[in-house]
Amino acid sequence: MPWQERSIMAERAEFLVFAQQEGANIAALCRSFGISRKTGYKWLARAAGGDPVLADGSRRPHASPWRTPAAVEAQVLALRAQHPAWGGRKLQHALAREGMLEPPAPSTITAILRRHGLLTADPPPRDFVRFAHEAPNELWQMDFMGHRPLDQGRVHPLTLLDDHSRFALLVAACADERHTTVKAQVSAVFRHYGLPQAILTDNGSPWATAGMGGITALEAWLLHLGVAVWHGRPYHPQTQGKVERLHGTIAAEVFAQRHLADLTAAQVRFDAFRTCYNLERPHEALEYAVPASRYQPSPRPFPETLPEIVYGPEDAVRIVTVHGSIQWQRHRHFVSRGLVGQPVAVRPMQEDGHWAVFFCHQQISTIGPEAV
Repeated sequence: MPWQERSIMAERAEFLVFAQQEGANIAALCRSFGISRKTGYKWLARAAGGDPVLADGSRRPHASPWRTPAAVEAQVLALRAQHPAWGGRKLQHALAREGMLEPPAPSTITAILRRHGLLTADPPPRDFVRFAHEAPNELWQMDFMGHRPLDQGRVHPLTLLDDHSRFALLVAACADERHTTVKAQVSAVFRHYGLPQAILTDNGSPWATAGMGGITALEAWLLHLGVAVWHGRPYHPQTQGKVERLHGTIAAEVFAQRHLADLTAAQVRFDAFRTCYNLERPHEALEYAVPASRYQPSPRPFPETLPEIVYGPEDAVRIVTVHGSIQWQRHRHFVSRGLVGQPVAVRPMQEDGHWAVFFCHQQISTIGPEAV
C-alpha cells in the first residue's frame, strides 16, 4: 500500500510530536512531511491553543475526584478492550496521559483485569540488560515477521525499527519477500525519514547471501547510499531482539484479534497499529514514554539519483562481470553476484601477496596468493 495512504490525522500527530521536542528543526521536519513551514507553524500554534482537530489521541473525558470506583473500573476495561495485549503498567500510563487525575496503581488494574478473566498466566521473570544506541538513526533493525494467512492469500509483514527510540518506521503488508519489494518499501521510508547510519538484518534473503558468498543487490544499493549493513549472528535471533519484540506485539495486537481479508485490509490494520505503537502505546524500555517522543527524522536526505562511486588514485578499479567475478593479474576471482556491472577497488593488504576488494567504503572480499 502506498505511503500516502496513511491517515492525515496520523501524519499530523506524528509531525507535532517531533516538532514539539526540544531543539527540533521545524524547517527540516516540514520538508520531510511535505508541508510548507507556514502550515507547520500553523499546526503548532493551533495545537498550543488546544485545537482538537490535530490531536490523534483519545477524547475520553478526564476522571474527576468524585468518580465512583465502578466508573474507573469501566474506563480501565474500555481501554483494555481497545488494547487487549496491554497490562497494568501500560494501561496506567495510558490512562494518565488521557487525563485521568488519579489512575489506579498497576497492581489495582491487574486485579481488575484478573477479576474479569482478562489475564493469562504470569510470564517467567526475565534477567537481561537493556541496550540501545545513543541517538536516533544510528541503527535501524529490519526483518520480515514471517508470512501469515489471509482470507485471500498470505501476507509477509516487513518491519523497520529505530534501535534508539523503538520508533516503528515501517510495518508493510507485502505480497512476497523479493528484493524489488523490499527496495520499494525501504525507499519510501528513506524519503520520509531520511537515511540511517546502519541497518541490522538477519542472515536470510533478500539481504544476505548463501552459497558462494559476496553481497546481495539490496546490500549493494544500501552501501551505495552510504548505509552500512550489519548482520546478526546466525541462529541468534536475540541479536535483533527489538524488532523481534515488535513482531510479538504485532502478533498479539493485530493477528490475534481478527481475521484479515486481503493485503489491503492488512495494510489498513498495520497503519492503525503503527500509529498507536508510536504515538499512544507506553513502552516499558522507554520508561513508559511513547517511541515518537524519542525519535527525530534523519538529517541525511535520500538521493533519488545514486551518487557516482569514486575510489582513490591508488586503487585498482575493476568492473564485476555477469558471473560475479573480476579479472586480476590474469586470473578470474569471484567477488559477488550482487555487484554485477558495479566498479570495485582492489587494494594491497599488509599480508604479503593478499589483496582486499572494496565496494564503496566496505571490504567485501580478499584475494590470496593462491588466487593469482
